[in-house]
Amino acid sequence: MIRAVSFAAIAAAALAFATGSFGQDSATPAEPDAAKIAEGRQLYVEGCSSCHGMDARGVDEQGTSLVGVGAASADFYLRTGRMPLAEPGREPQRAQPAYPEDQIEALVAYVGSLGGPPIPTVDPNAGSISRGTELFVSDCAGCHSITGEGGVVVGGFAPELHQATPTQVAEAVRIGPYLMPSFDRNQISDADLNSVARYVDEAVQDPDDRGGWGIGHLGPVPEGLVAWVLATAALLLVARLIGERSEGRGPEEKP
Repeated sequence: MIRAVSFAAIAAAALAFATGSFGQDSATPAEPDAAKIAEGRQLYVEGCSSCHGMDARGVDEQGTSLVGVGAASADFYLRTGRMPLAEPGREPQRAQPAYPEDQIEALVAYVGSLGGPPIPTVDPNAGSISRGTELFVSDCAGCHSITGEGGVVVGGFAPELHQATPTQVAEAVRIGPYLMPSFDRNQISDADLNSVARYVDEAVQDPDDRGGWGIGHLGPVPEGLVAWVLATAALLLVARLIGERSEGRGPEEKP
């Protein structure tokens, strides 16, 4: 029995090695074709090289090196419209993508060919909303707020997350765009990444407003403000009614 199991294990390992799946990262995509990389290179020269250099190693005071940033970084910045920048040195802000889908794929293929992490694979349905809440509160809410509305941080802004796709959430976690720190698998595992993506997808982008009025989903501050405004308005109305009744009485009518 032991020998049979050993033979089965050896056969399975040999099959995995032969098919190229032994020890592979599940997020590693198929090798892009040379034509796609060449197309991406041409697009890069036309639209990116003035800041990142003809050799993609960066230009002083213009743009950083793209060697080793990987397809994940290129895909994130291009699909969220953060690149190309209108003015070097400014914080990248989310906008409409500057390139159509096929050109983004080509640029991502070219930058990916320079080395670096691939686009991560993420499955929110495989995650846990409770675990995602725990991780988001401990690692993300300090900058993005618990409701994903974003906020101000030292040196820039933490963007809101209402438009972020699960893949973009995963890319941001792994690459750490701009001021955001990156989190590797030792800090946030792939399973935990699924949970974070699920939290953003469900709790941030489709919140359960059990009170019936989200008030911008900014938490207790606007709720307290609304309470004070309504209470003040009610007090002023009551005071006005009492004043009008008092003015309508003559001196002899007073008790």
